[in-house]
Amino acid sequence: MTERSGPTGRPDAAETPRVADGGISERFVVVGAGTMGLGIAYVAAGAGYAVDLVEVDRDRGAAALDRLTELGHKAVRRGNLTAQEAAANRERITLRGTLTEVAEGPDVVVEAVPERLELKRTVLRAAEALRPALLGSNTSSIAIGELAAGLDHPQRFCGLHFFNPVWTMALLEVVVGAATAPETADAAVTLAGRLGKDPVVVRDMPGFATSRLGVTLGLEAIRMVADGVASPADIDKAMTLGYRHPVGPLELTDLVGLDVRLDIARTLQAAYGDRFAPPPLLEEMVAAGRLGRKTGHGFYRWENGVKVTEVGR
Repeated sequence: MTERSGPTGRPDAAETPRVADGGISERFVVVGAGTMGLGIAYVAAGAGYAVDLVEVDRDRGAAALDRLTELGHKAVRRGNLTAQEAAANRERITLRGTLTEVAEGPDVVVEAVPERLELKRTVLRAAEALRPALLGSNTSSIAIGELAAGLDHPQRFCGLHFFNPVWTMALLEVVVGAATAPETADAAVTLAGRLGKDPVVVRDMPGFATSRLGVTLGLEAIRMVADGVASPADIDKAMTLGYRHPVGPLELTDLVGLDVRLDIARTLQAAYGDRFAPPPLLEEMVAAGRLGRKTGHGFYRWENGVKVTEVGR
């Protein structure tokens, strides 16, 4: 890996991402060990990175490690990995309690904390202090320009929006902000290839391309449940059979998390008006703790992460 050096002999802090041999180098940091964060860590480890997975909540971190081990075992049972490969991938992931435990100079840092502007800004400023070559946010709705406020080097920052489940979904949405350097966008596309993802590059607007479309469908499906149009299962069946969606909008909402969908809807409502206003049913379900698969009950009931036939309402 070749680096330009500043006058102190250290890498120039304003330098754009380091790319060597067609790919980003070997250290990858993920901040947040929720559903998306652990998925990103799993895929990065599978691509050969040494991964620091940062999670301040000890119980959530422990659960993430258990889930990562389980994912490796499932890959072995399906014949996608050997037992040795799965073990090696798992060993590449180290759980950290805070960013201060991570050594400076990682090649990639991806923030994957909840969809709240000030929280993400705080995490990104702390992550930038590590001097990563490429800094990314897994935000699904907040404008990159808003997240970049307070960063010293926004030219090295872009959106890296992964999709759930990360180990299955091929898409990576690369979001280019007004300050994002062309070299950063190029490095993000290169990173996507190494992670086995197929990138799309989009301009920085709240919700980007995928969330504006996907959330629109999901919110309307929730309104249809509230209106008694059909059961969640039949609404989902209509979309999977009629439009060939791989999963229906209500099951997808359960997978993403109803709380996450609510945060995204509120962000888009602030940007675009009441066409993205969250349905009262969504707000009621979140207030009741019915968040989808992670709590065992959303529009469906879930047992050990698997959807069961009983539909919740």
